[in-house]
Amino acid sequence: MSKSTTAEILPLSKNALTVLAKRYLKRNANGEPTETPADMFRRVADTIDAAEPKIKGQKKKSFADQYYRIMTALDFLPNSPTLMNAGRELGQLSACFVLPVDDSMESIFEAIKNTALIHKSGGGTGFSFSRIRPANDEVRSTSGVSSGPLSFMRVFDAATETIKQGGTRRGANMGVMRVDHPDIMDFIMAKRDQTVLTNFNLSVGMTEAFMEAVEKDQDYEIINPRYDKVVKKLSARKVFDKIVDMAWANGEPGIIFLDRLNRDNPTPHIGEIESTNPCGEQPLLPYESCNLGSINLAHMVKGNDVDWNKLEETTSLATRFLDNVIEANKYPLPEIDQMTRANRKIGLGVMGWADMLILLGIPYNSSEAIALGEKVMRFINDKSHAASMTLAEERGAFPNFKGSIFDKPNAPEIRNATCTTIAPTGTISIIANSSSGVEPLFAVSYIRQVLDNDILIEVHPLFEKIAKERGFYSEELMKKIAEHGTVADIPEVPEDIRRIFVTSHDITPQDHVLMQAAIQRHTDNAVSKTVNFTNEATRDDVATVYRLAYKEGCKGVTIYRDGSRDMQVLSVSKKAEEKPEDAVPMESQKSSRKRNRPRALKGSTYQMATGCGPLYVTINEDENGVFELFTTMGKAGGCAASQCEAIGRLVSLAWRSGVQARQAVKQMIGITCHKPAGFGENRITSCADAVAKAIEMHMLPDGEAPTMFVGNGGACPECGGPVEHEGGCCVCHSCGYSECA
Repeated sequence: MSKSTTAEILPLSKNALTVLAKRYLKRNANGEPTETPADMFRRVADTIDAAEPKIKGQKKKSFADQYYRIMTALDFLPNSPTLMNAGRELGQLSACFVLPVDDSMESIFEAIKNTALIHKSGGGTGFSFSRIRPANDEVRSTSGVSSGPLSFMRVFDAATETIKQGGTRRGANMGVMRVDHPDIMDFIMAKRDQTVLTNFNLSVGMTEAFMEAVEKDQDYEIINPRYDKVVKKLSARKVFDKIVDMAWANGEPGIIFLDRLNRDNPTPHIGEIESTNPCGEQPLLPYESCNLGSINLAHMVKGNDVDWNKLEETTSLATRFLDNVIEANKYPLPEIDQMTRANRKIGLGVMGWADMLILLGIPYNSSEAIALGEKVMRFINDKSHAASMTLAEERGAFPNFKGSIFDKPNAPEIRNATCTTIAPTGTISIIANSSSGVEPLFAVSYIRQVLDNDILIEVHPLFEKIAKERGFYSEELMKKIAEHGTVADIPEVPEDIRRIFVTSHDITPQDHVLMQAAIQRHTDNAVSKTVNFTNEATRDDVATVYRLAYKEGCKGVTIYRDGSRDMQVLSVSKKAEEKPEDAVPMESQKSSRKRNRPRALKGSTYQMATGCGPLYVTINEDENGVFELFTTMGKAGGCAASQCEAIGRLVSLAWRSGVQARQAVKQMIGITCHKPAGFGENRITSCADAVAKAIEMHMLPDGEAPTMFVGNGGACPECGGPVEHEGGCCVCHSCGYSECA
């Protein structure tokens, strides 16, 4: 095996080096990296090259140096599991898988077991729950009734929560249900309380018949999957409106167009596509895996045009690389090994699309950008297919070729059933220092707080370069831009620069959809992209985008309305939903005069599960209401215990000085420390959050749940950087933190 010198200098940014050291490089028993980034790329290049088959009668040709070159130049990067695991003991190189879930207890729990094995290996999973009989349906073997697919989804979710994926990747699932399933309304509403199914992205599988019924405002048929019979009809418009309402409220469920996925299913004789991977870009048959990689389009520009020669060379080499990944892979299940090799699907995609447009001086929200997007993706798709046909001449077609859509008279054989996919590039775009996937820029400049008081201004490298070249760069201006979140209304920035440095909120949702549709027209699989809305967007705006996506030929849509998930109040009373600050009742006879402590007080103690261990919160009252608060931190000590004691003293002082209990709750609720999804039954996100929820439990009527907050958005819990929503994922582009696999 070749060995890179540790002194080799690669074009890696500071953020890239941080992410690589934290998540990708080999480590010793003390957690210290034992390889450099150059070593990692060499390890991957040699492992993938070792899978190159030897052609009889010919000397085996090595592509290791070429693979190493395109990765270290950041022209192409494979998906994260390949970078992490190639050449290592685990050896699992695929990003995600789809597992079958049939209508039997044996199948359901076999799928749960297999999910655990996949998550342990570092992969994500997708499922269709459409085959499970609905809730309260007959179960003949026990003379009982079915609990329905939602109940089993909670078991999958709990299993995912329990498993840590090798310490580098968090478990993630996609749950799909057909729109004609009897439990579809429960599925649509499943994440109204965001403390449930926290390890799932949800998508409704829409049919052509349903969408036609929506447009005509007609009823559509609901089918019981147990015996494939129509059991009732529902108003398509009402179901559609409920999907829109939930997506507007918190971004879920997304939608996928099942008939379109199967229209482009390359092997219909093998099976029907019912689900996708967790971010929706890879429709897969049961037991298939997705093996992804992305070309950095920011490096495919020469002068004022696309460098078509370099793009063709990179596409061909990347296609060969990804086909070899299938051979080098150590699959977590024998069924996955068999199905993946039988269809040999790969997903070559792109990142840095927004950067390419900037380099070419083209605004993202322009007809010129849409036309170029279609042209570039057609070129990549055509060249990848051509490379796959060359591989078929060398190695043979994929085993399920006969009977596939490619099996036509006089047509050339092809090595891979699919070649192209547009994935959310998340952490690999941080490594490449490029914009993510085909998304517009998230921000031109933003503020990141590190440690307690250290404030850093992060600036897009192309903007910083141009600003310095054009003479309008200053730290003050970069801070001003970060505070505004856009350059659209910053007069200090020249108009022509403002025009090309548009961010996700500078463009209309319709522009998002039109770009996604242009890319989709020349992509074998699907396109993972988020359609961003401002917080002020209406439900009608969301409905318009869904209809446009259907009309323009997209295979699915994920939307996110700014702020809809960031610290959103959940599971509160109707009154609290209307006026959140009144969630805790107003106490009577409060005054600004400090109250003296009586000799004896009565109170209650609440045990709260936190990331630092059990926290016991004691709340005492006098005749006027809550008076003081004490905390005890289990067996823990040090910083956590002392901070909780300080919180208790300050809350007590505030109450004795006339501050309402609800004001203390308002200040502390939802503060996040380590785990955005929260700990325990009450989804505690920090010790401060635990104290706030204990106060609520003390003040609210019996049986009423405390306020739940979920941190899907806002600041990154690991580094304080901004979290970007892309393709159903929450990703921090500063440190690589992700809430999806």
